[in-house]
Amino acid sequence: MSTGTLPGTAILGLSRGQAELRMFFRAKEAVIFTFAFPAFLLVLLGSIFNKTDPGLTVPMSQVFAASMIAYGILSTAFLTTGVGIAIDREDGTLKRLRGTPVTATAYFVGKIVLVAVATLAEVVLLLAVGVLLFDLSLPTDPARWLTLAWLLALSVLSCTLLGIAASSLAKSGKSAPAVLNLPVIALQFISGIFVHISVLPGPMVTVASFFPVKWMGQGFRSVFLPDSMMVGEVAGSWEHGMTALVLGAWCAIGLVLCLLTFRWSERRAG
Repeated sequence: MSTGTLPGTAILGLSRGQAELRMFFRAKEAVIFTFAFPAFLLVLLGSIFNKTDPGLTVPMSQVFAASMIAYGILSTAFLTTGVGIAIDREDGTLKRLRGTPVTATAYFVGKIVLVAVATLAEVVLLLAVGVLLFDLSLPTDPARWLTLAWLLALSVLSCTLLGIAASSLAKSGKSAPAVLNLPVIALQFISGIFVHISVLPGPMVTVASFFPVKWMGQGFRSVFLPDSMMVGEVAGSWEHGMTALVLGAWCAIGLVLCLLTFRWSERRAG
């Protein structure tokens, strides 16, 4: 009697990703909020701060348009993923999933697939707002699009893994948004996403340099702003090498944290 061979982790992960996408897009209210909130913040910030600051060559609205891509990714990959997993753990969805051939690694792959697709849609929406409302120019140099590609890949991977790991910090699905919003909001301000990094105190920027958001914002500004705007950055350059190094390190840290902290069920459930 022969027994069937179970699919590999990659196949299971991609299959899980398809299921995650179907469930995500069925929740229309969550989809609208996830996509619309970063765009709404961009419209507000870009409309309020639409002047060109001394020493800069483009209006702050365009700086926000580039930087807010980092917020969109953090919101989708870290916040939405972390809260969603906390809720799935509390209502028993993860416990039931454990009884299927889906492994923890395949589950992580499925979440990354979901976030990658959602992030692409989020970036398109933010760029549309930036171009239509704030005259943001899309790059014509292929090298900048290549930079955007690796920035998106590293940002999505690191933030998704950190979101999966951070889901274990919340004791319940109800508390997850409050627990996970705190670091998200704090990192936006100290990383130069909601406030231009040139006006932030030095110690605040030093702290932000240990986390991925500062490098994500700086990287996306390097793609969509002219090189003359490098003078507004802390180092006076775009620092692509350091950006890749820091985001790569957070991908590794996020994976280790996921493997150490991920739980299929609540602690009290065993």
